[in-house]
Amino acid sequence: METSEIILRLPYGKPFVFVDSLEQAGEEGVTGHYIFRKQSVVYQGHFKKKAVIPGVLLTECCAQIGLVCLGIFLTAKEEAPETAFALSSAEMEYLIPVMPGEQVKVRSEKIYFRFGKLKCKVWMWNAEDKLVCKGVLAGMQLKQGYE
Repeated sequence: METSEIILRLPYGKPFVFVDSLEQAGEEGVTGHYIFRKQSVVYQGHFKKKAVIPGVLLTECCAQIGLVCLGIFLTAKEEAPETAFALSSAEMEYLIPVMPGEQVKVRSEKIYFRFGKLKCKVWMWNAEDKLVCKGVLAGMQLKQGYE
């Protein structure tokens, strides 16, 4: 499956898409990029004097690229193209802040995928190749009504 097709199959709409491009997708993991746009109202009040991307959005970006895109790739051969994945657990460690306007790179590594449950390790780096956050995410496969 082409990386552009994976992005088209994401079950999200604007402004809640945190995937700009995918570098690669394979059986063992995914690597992709996202720019946290300066004009987004989502984080303008976090913090009042100098905006910082909230950890929950860093986690969401990691989940969309590292977990959901990987899940779409892994299930592409199934008969139900409307398969989606929902985050079921997250254990993240935040190391340095991300500011509006920054581009990040996310990489995931599959731990396991069985019985509709996907678990993976994720890492996020900024444009200076500094590790922003890392963790373990798990999600469950949703087979209908989420396209």
